[in-house]
Amino acid sequence: MRVVLDECLPRKLKRHLLGHDVSTVPEMGWAGIKNGALLRLVEPVFEVFVTIDGNLQYQQNLHATTLAFIVLAAGDNTIETLEPLAPKMLAALQTGIAPGAVVRIEA
Repeated sequence: MRVVLDECLPRKLKRHLLGHDVSTVPEMGWAGIKNGALLRLVEPVFEVFVTIDGNLQYQQNLHATTLAFIVLAAGDNTIETLEPLAPKMLAALQTGIAPGAVVRIEA
């Protein structure tokens, strides 16, 4: 799957998503762009948007998009905190996530 990591996530998280085409928001040149405009840029290029922003689903109409979303529920955004969530992220990606769906992954 084509996956993009939100700019609030560490780039090193990419190495845990083997088998998927993973980029980061800053790599795409989209750093600093607010959520609504960012999602419009992401949608034609990627299938899954991964974030730690638990409020995103309340701020944007995610069901009206072709993107699927993975929201990581963690105490902070350090790689040490997020690495243990990687197997659950991979499982969600491998089973397939429907467009507009939001999958919340907790420790």
